[in-house]
Amino acid sequence: MDLTKDADAARATLRTMWTIRRFEEAVDDLFARGLMHGTMHLSIGQEAVPAGACLALREGDYITSTHRGHGHCIARGARLDAMMAELLAKETGYCRGRGGSMHIADVATGNLGANGIVAGGVPIAAGAGLAVSMRGGDEVVVSFFGDGAVNEGAWHEGVNLAAIWDLPVVFVCENNHYGMSMSVGKAFKVERLAERAAAYGIPGVTVDGNDPQAVHDAVSDAVHRARAGQGPSLVEAVTYRWKGHSKSDKNLYRPREEIEAWREQDPIARFERVVAATLSEADVAACRDEARDAVREAIRVANAAPDARADSLADAVYARGDA
Repeated sequence: MDLTKDADAARATLRTMWTIRRFEEAVDDLFARGLMHGTMHLSIGQEAVPAGACLALREGDYITSTHRGHGHCIARGARLDAMMAELLAKETGYCRGRGGSMHIADVATGNLGANGIVAGGVPIAAGAGLAVSMRGGDEVVVSFFGDGAVNEGAWHEGVNLAAIWDLPVVFVCENNHYGMSMSVGKAFKVERLAERAAAYGIPGVTVDGNDPQAVHDAVSDAVHRARAGQGPSLVEAVTYRWKGHSKSDKNLYRPREEIEAWREQDPIARFERVVAATLSEADVAACRDEARDAVREAIRVANAAPDARADSLADAVYARGDA
């Protein structure tokens, strides 16, 4: 699908990216005002990856997410009010206010959960792929993770199992150049993380993670391959996070010039320039306004919801059986 020439696709892509941006800006503000607790990992600057990747999926497909996962949830169709309620520790949140920013799950949209453990979603994705394979289904699982995850043992185990069993999993690495404060240049000998795919006998490709079309094309190819029973693939999307690793990060390890250079490659501004021949200025403005209004409404609804109740804290620890 051409996200730049098809007006509906262009609108959907731009609206998704603006919604992610406005959501992240809003929660950044709420956290600064002491209205959200715990910690938070913002994906401002990385909006093109989830927007382009999730458009390659169909209803019934699955994703696993990360500690920096708000964008994945939004791109997969999560309700903003339920997300915001989760971050504000409300009973109406996706996890009844218990999971917070790093643990949003929405089974209705195939989101098997974000994960506060680096690479923790990778073996879960392999397990979901195994379940699909054992059922004889044709669903596909997309597993999002950052560059830091690629050096974790769970990443190796999950990718290796998916490879040897030809599971329908697409591994999407959001390479934002830093695992906390560790740069990829210090953490890896290979120049491109997609080269790791060769060790598992699966395809690996590197794309511009600030271009939703490039991400969409690569993930679409990998999804088609997985759905056809040809096993997993690795897609490395090279992007950049504008903010620190988390809200406690003073961001002192990155040169200011580097941050500004990447901000000039703003994926949303780039995409707006690319689709200028397809969408009118009014269309573009409408995408921005709709995103802003949707986030404001989500905050209003979440604020009106009841707080999570301490007396029900253990209610969802174990699954309820019929016995």
